[in-house]
Amino acid sequence: MKVEKDKVVSLHYTLSLANGEIIDSSRGGEPFTFLVGHQQIIPGLEAGLMGMQEGEKKTVQVAAKDAYGERDENLVQTVDRSLIPETIELYEGLVLSGRSESGHEIEVVVKSFNDREVVLDMNHPLAGEDLTFDVEILEIRDATPEELAHGHAH
Repeated sequence: MKVEKDKVVSLHYTLSLANGEIIDSSRGGEPFTFLVGHQQIIPGLEAGLMGMQEGEKKTVQVAAKDAYGERDENLVQTVDRSLIPETIELYEGLVLSGRSESGHEIEVVVKSFNDREVVLDMNHPLAGEDLTFDVEILEIRDATPEELAHGHAH
């Protein structure tokens, strides 16, 4: 069986940046399992996995545009400090969750702050980064009707 749309794939991966820094890995833990073709993983990785078979290992290079996109400096904004609850102790790198004007849940990172203003970055933390995935396909199976209806693996 091969990796293709509507298959459930379990794999181990190690994710590293272009400089070789490892930033995430499933090895030593539970494999990552997803439903192919249902926007559960970044497009460049999914494209790189297509056609692989159980037991196969591969290094998949994913350009930033096919991962989390390029950085958009318009997504770095300065807001009034009073918009952040006083109960939150700010520090650079703090991830805050909130809702966009359209009601979608978003995460922002505190880039800097002072008594009057807070600079927030709404880019994904990996935006602008080329990524390398070392993957090993552990299992491929047909998705169940329920998984297909829900759009994710169970």
